[in-house]
Amino acid sequence: MDLGSYLEHDGRPAVRFQRTYAHPIESVWAAITAPDELKHWFPSAVQFEQRVGGAVIFSGDPHTSDQTGTVLAFEPPRHLAFTWGSDELHLELEPVPHGCRLTLIDVLSKRNEAARNGAGWHVCLDELAKRLDGIPSDGPHSATTTPWQPTYDAYVAAGMPSGAWIPDDVT
Repeated sequence: MDLGSYLEHDGRPAVRFQRTYAHPIESVWAAITAPDELKHWFPSAVQFEQRVGGAVIFSGDPHTSDQTGTVLAFEPPRHLAFTWGSDELHLELEPVPHGCRLTLIDVLSKRNEAARNGAGWHVCLDELAKRLDGIPSDGPHSATTTPWQPTYDAYVAAGMPSGAWIPDDVT
């Protein structure tokens, strides 16, 4: 299992993931910015104004209420960042031989959210890989995705800070 890592980002706790995909940067950029693509792997439906300062609307996540955010960076096809509640999400793409690398950093509001959010992003990134590879899936909240609880347990066992509230229906 390719676990994310815990770090500090501008003095705040964060989890970081790097994934390399055998797809051109433009395809991965579309998957992380187009609402019709995001719905296949992201934990919420997302609508956003594709400009710095634009509004972001998150809806339909069964584990949290609908929320809004603000676009912090929009630099096609390399960098997207936005707020989501009190978190910040940074997605950066860079070309590599035979594809591109995605770096996802979730800047957390609390240190103890690292294992919970790390496991969640792990599941979501598995769904993104399926989507990019043309493998059918029912999204990150489905029975066909990577199981969250064993993934969370692996993050805790690896020493990722834990203890944040977990919805009853996630486990």
